[in-house]
Amino acid sequence: MKLQFLGATRQVTGSRYYLQSGGTRLLVDCGMFQERDFLDRNWEPSVIGPGRIDAVLLTHAHVDHCGLLPKLVGEGFRGKIFATPATADLVDIVLRDAAKIQEEDAAFKQKRHRKEGRRGRHPVKPLFTEHEVERTLPLLRPVAYGQPIELGEGLTASLHDAGHILGSAMLELTIQENGQPRRIVFSGDVGQWDKPIIRDPEVFTAADYVVMESTYGTRVHEDFGNVETRLAQIISETVAGGGNVVIPTFAIERAQELIYHLGSLLGQGRIPDVPVYLDSPMASAVTGVFQRHRECFDEEAWQRIADGDGPLHFPGLRMVQSTEDSKAINRLDTPAVIMATSGMCTAGRIKHHLTHNVTRPESTLLFVGYQAKGTLGRQILERPPEVRIHGRLWPVRARVEHLDGFSGHADCPGLMHWLSFLKEPPRKLFLTHGEEESSLGLSKKIREEKGWETVVPQYQQTVELE
Repeated sequence: MKLQFLGATRQVTGSRYYLQSGGTRLLVDCGMFQERDFLDRNWEPSVIGPGRIDAVLLTHAHVDHCGLLPKLVGEGFRGKIFATPATADLVDIVLRDAAKIQEEDAAFKQKRHRKEGRRGRHPVKPLFTEHEVERTLPLLRPVAYGQPIELGEGLTASLHDAGHILGSAMLELTIQENGQPRRIVFSGDVGQWDKPIIRDPEVFTAADYVVMESTYGTRVHEDFGNVETRLAQIISETVAGGGNVVIPTFAIERAQELIYHLGSLLGQGRIPDVPVYLDSPMASAVTGVFQRHRECFDEEAWQRIADGDGPLHFPGLRMVQSTEDSKAINRLDTPAVIMATSGMCTAGRIKHHLTHNVTRPESTLLFVGYQAKGTLGRQILERPPEVRIHGRLWPVRARVEHLDGFSGHADCPGLMHWLSFLKEPPRKLFLTHGEEESSLGLSKKIREEKGWETVVPQYQQTVELE
């Protein structure tokens, strides 16, 4: 068996793993790179021959896990793409939105480059278009949690709830080779315990090899109750000062989680009664998917439904669809809470809201999710004197806040807790999906505390699994 790491190696995005077992060739995830230093990798031709891949197994629908599927199809992949039913519905939305952004960004850059007489680092064309998306979606095969997936002779897989976003999964592969069974577990993105709406992560008691994320491998999240208090405080102070609270929002899970908490805070009178805008057609569509897949909800969410208190709506919440309505938000002369995608400020409507608020000392830019190195979100979070948005430098005068307790990723104690259920050490533990210092720091902790063999792979590194 061979495992090759084609992304999320000593970095957070671009999740993609290539597994060869006997005559079967699989991809686990096929994600887009989002860090500025690694964007060129999105354009590189595949090193594995997409036409030879038998199937793709998706852990979840975030773009850094599924965003290069249309490119893979454009390069010749014709196999099946297995995912949970909720993930399949979300991938439809995510890929269509990504194609639209690709096309819009390419058109915007072409116009700007013609005007300025220059060329950018990347080709001024879409990475893929809606045409490639339409060819990709029919390949999706929804599979329920725990249902066996037959992938080849002696090779089966099953999906288990990762507790990260709606429909997110951990992958368990069982391989019979030379009469010996081997079990490989891919953690996907491990969620936090006791988060609202979705269920807690599942755990495993045995595995020969584990590929585990390490996004927050050296971090400890704030207490969740304290996070809600801080959210109320930030909104109240900003509104009292006459400013807007601008929240770069991931369309899947973060937007719905924020709706959940804002509705709760408003109902308790802990924040002022101000309009709340969800300025993302994609996030609005995703909220509809949440409503259709209530089988993924936890007991707390079901209790709110039973009490007649819908967890994903409240008076004052306004779902913004059209571009004109989006622009109208920035003409308001009264405070508002504005949630807009993308969560790392790499594209989409959030950039326009930032240009209208980043220079205003009375406004607050509130980050509630991970900001990868090189992204605009990370730059703002580091509070520089100015940032470049849409080709122009803007002074950073707004208040900048970060609440990482809203993250969908387990922190260091959470990851160690997830590993603690393994009754025997795996032969090897591979740490991916984290910045280098995070992955190496968690690797050191695991070796010192557990004595396990850990590996932090390099980009395109191939390992033999015994």
